[in-house]
Amino acid sequence: MALEGRELDYLLRRSHRRTFSLHVDERGVRVNAPVAAPLGEIEGFMRQHEAWLVERLERHAQLAHRVRFEPVDGATLPVLGRPCRLRLVAGVRRSEWSGDVDGAELLKLPSSGDVPKRLVAALKARAITRFTGRVEEYCLRLGVPMPAVRVSSARTRWGSCSSSSGIRLHWRLIHLRPELSDYVVAHEVAHLVEMNHSPRFWSVVQALCPGWRTLRAELREAGRELPMIDTGSEAPAGDA
Repeated sequence: MALEGRELDYLLRRSHRRTFSLHVDERGVRVNAPVAAPLGEIEGFMRQHEAWLVERLERHAQLAHRVRFEPVDGATLPVLGRPCRLRLVAGVRRSEWSGDVDGAELLKLPSSGDVPKRLVAALKARAITRFTGRVEEYCLRLGVPMPAVRVSSARTRWGSCSSSSGIRLHWRLIHLRPELSDYVVAHEVAHLVEMNHSPRFWSVVQALCPGWRTLRAELREAGRELPMIDTGSEAPAGDA
């Protein structure tokens, strides 16, 4: 079909569902539709969401051209918004965090084995420690019980909250300056009080994170600049 003057290829999947849905990722566009839905109705549904489709396609096009981060000895990547230098050391058995002589943070990793996976594992461990502490603080402020906290690798969201499984926060938030990840934490903790996006929900976010509007806008831009570490399963995240 034609979308904004260009041909758009998409994968159509039919099933015994009653509704339509759209998905966009690095593989392209997928459309789920009822078995009996005419093609014209399906493409009409897609045109109703044309602006959303174009925005998502452009986002993934930008990600496709982003330079992958190479975890070599001496390389730097952001951790909590500040430079962190990698050192690949023979004989080291586990990741070690410390400070370097010039004030930058230092992460030592074993030089053997799968370095990208070791790096992601170290970042995830750092993330869960920080995020758990921030969730605990916000829960104390609201007077709500502390939920389970886990890190995720979700394709489209920075965070999620469920009454059954607790709060999940994308590990890649650990790259960003603390204020940005704190907004996502505040957003998800607020769902413990209001499991919706009503005005009352946003008033809870406002109480926890007064500058949330500015931080949310900055998060959308900052997320596009995060290092891409190729472990075979790396994926972008989206809005909170």
